[in-house]
Amino acid sequence: METSASDTKKPIQIEIFPKRMIKPDTVEGLLNKICSLEGIQRAFIQGPRLPTKVPFGPAVGTPVHHPLRTNVHFGKTEMGLEVLVGRITLELAGKEVMEDINAICEDTLPCGYDIREGRFIQTRQTVSDYAKRGPTADPALYGLYDPKSKIESQVNLLRTNEKE
Repeated sequence: METSASDTKKPIQIEIFPKRMIKPDTVEGLLNKICSLEGIQRAFIQGPRLPTKVPFGPAVGTPVHHPLRTNVHFGKTEMGLEVLVGRITLELAGKEVMEDINAICEDTLPCGYDIREGRFIQTRQTVSDYAKRGPTADPALYGLYDPKSKIESQVNLLRTNEKE
């Protein structure tokens, strides 16, 4: 009998790839529904950055007031959405929640989507992780930042298992 990666107790990573870029209110609704499920260990959103200033040309340095650069609420946490979301990566404790995630995506994403299973987030500490955070870095943060930026501008921690 063969065993696949989904048969083991290792976390499973999936990628939700919408057919279009997602607006902030849709992202908020989708991630609130997904993060309310049991078994979601990490979530990671990606997309093109919404610039705060014009980076080049005759108007360089002028502030950009993009209408999609807004604050979104995940549970009790409010955070600024600095990207136009085009991809959502999730790390799951098991395959049990896949049907629920598929149902949430069908309900929330009218434009269509693809869900792929694979390895999308680092699970081990990389050289960049070590250089940025040292040997005692939180394993939940492995591979979740750009080495050129400050951590507080890219990673928002929403811990659900902490006591208040």
